[in-house]
Amino acid sequence: METLKKVSKFVGKYMAFIVVAVAVLAFFVPASFLWVGKDWNFVTRLVSVNNLLMVVMFGMGLTLKLEDFKVVFTRPKDVVVGVAAQFLIMPLLAFLLVKVFSLPPELAVGVMLVGTCPGGTSSNVMTFLAKGDVALSVGMTACSTVLAPVLTPALTWLYLHETVTVDPVSMFTSIVKIVIVPIALGFLVNKFFGKFTQAAVEVLPLVSVAAIVTIVGAVVAPNQQKLFANGLLILGVVVLHNLLGYACGYGVGKALKLNDAKCSALSIEVGMQNSGLATSLAGTVFPDLALATVPGALFSVWHNISGSIVANLMAARAEKKAAEAQAAQPEAETAPAEA
Repeated sequence: METLKKVSKFVGKYMAFIVVAVAVLAFFVPASFLWVGKDWNFVTRLVSVNNLLMVVMFGMGLTLKLEDFKVVFTRPKDVVVGVAAQFLIMPLLAFLLVKVFSLPPELAVGVMLVGTCPGGTSSNVMTFLAKGDVALSVGMTACSTVLAPVLTPALTWLYLHETVTVDPVSMFTSIVKIVIVPIALGFLVNKFFGKFTQAAVEVLPLVSVAAIVTIVGAVVAPNQQKLFANGLLILGVVVLHNLLGYACGYGVGKALKLNDAKCSALSIEVGMQNSGLATSLAGTVFPDLALATVPGALFSVWHNISGSIVANLMAARAEKKAAEAQAAQPEAETAPAEA
């Protein structure tokens, strides 16, 4: 068990590098992941993108407690601001990028799905590393995820119904099945079998990272040729979408005069999307648009890299401010005596 904990801690710490390595492997050696989700045998059928995402969502549920929703009632303004920013900024940015780069329908669907999905679970970890308001981040993730079955299909239809046929009911059903049910089950297991979950949570990063990198590999491998032809364009749009999300989220916080910890949480929460869900929805709801799964896969790779960098920069800034405040305190205390 101790070995598993150490391995779990290692993969959690170096997740961004592992995701990149797997994406590169899947691109240059597609056969390494082409088996995922194939109807070859029980194992290959079981290890599908949807099932893997359900595992990740179940893991998220295992970490949730009633206290995590406490912030919704004790600080409703902060949570409402965060969730509103999430579902207003990211879809609009995605739509603008689709128009600016004149993306074809296949890519437009993938980018819009990334924009309309709720915040990603890794945003909570990044907020912690950034020395941001973790309670607010968890509250925003929980609320945006609960609202996703309604808002994600509605927003996707709003922005895409003139471009492609969007089935909101099918999207609603998929999100409930892939996200809400596993999270609810995880939450209930945590509620009634707390001792089990305390042990399980310590090795959870290992399971989650294994699921996430397999999803990335499973999407990259079959789309190798299309990625080779369109990869730079898609990556450019994904990077811009993510970075603009960070900037706009932070800007909203500053405009509302929130403190630095809240601004950091808002920035990361808005910028980091549940790209695994976007990938799953693209494959499930838009099966005829092969490239629609690619933006979500690239976002999964990129936002773990950018999130780590942004979190480190925010943490360094927070530490510098704390040091300056501590240095100024003795001066303030001695000032009256000197006078």
